[in-house]
Order: sequence, then C-alpha cells, then structure tokens
Amino acid sequence: MSSRPPAPLPSIHVRAALTWVAIFPLVTIGLMLLGSFAEGWHPVLRALALTVVIIPLAVYVIVPRLLQLYTGITRRRSRDH
Repeated sequence: MSSRPPAPLPSIHVRAALTWVAIFPLVTIGLMLLGSFAEGWHPVLRALALTVVIIPLAVYVIVPRLLQLYTGITRRRSRDH
C-alpha cells in the first residue's frame, strides 16, 4: 500500500493541453484512415464515425495515461528540488 498522498488535479490549462495532445493525432490519423473509404459520405456521418471511435479512445485510454505521465514527471521534479 502506498503512503503517498494523491496528486493534486492538474490545472484546467494542463488538462486542456493534454486533451489536445491526445485528440489532434487521433483525429489526424482517423481522417487519413477514413480518407477515400468515406469520401462520398455526408460530412456529418464522417464526423459521427470519427468521433464514435476517437472520443472513447481519448477519454478512457489516452488522456488518463497522459495525466499519469504528467503526474509522474511533476512528482519527480518536486521531489528533486
């Protein structure tokens, strides 16, 4: 069992930046993969297909890992100073 106190929640600005770091590459890759496959689709349907995959992936997998990485880095920095 860890005796460390829980890390404070990063600022809203850090969370926004980490969310962007997660979303931008996922959207870019998603658009490239949909490319010619969904070329004739209505833009709303393309956006729906893209977000159905990207949002859960970002919210449940990528952003939590980025937050863990951020927390680990900031803890190490504060411990070293």
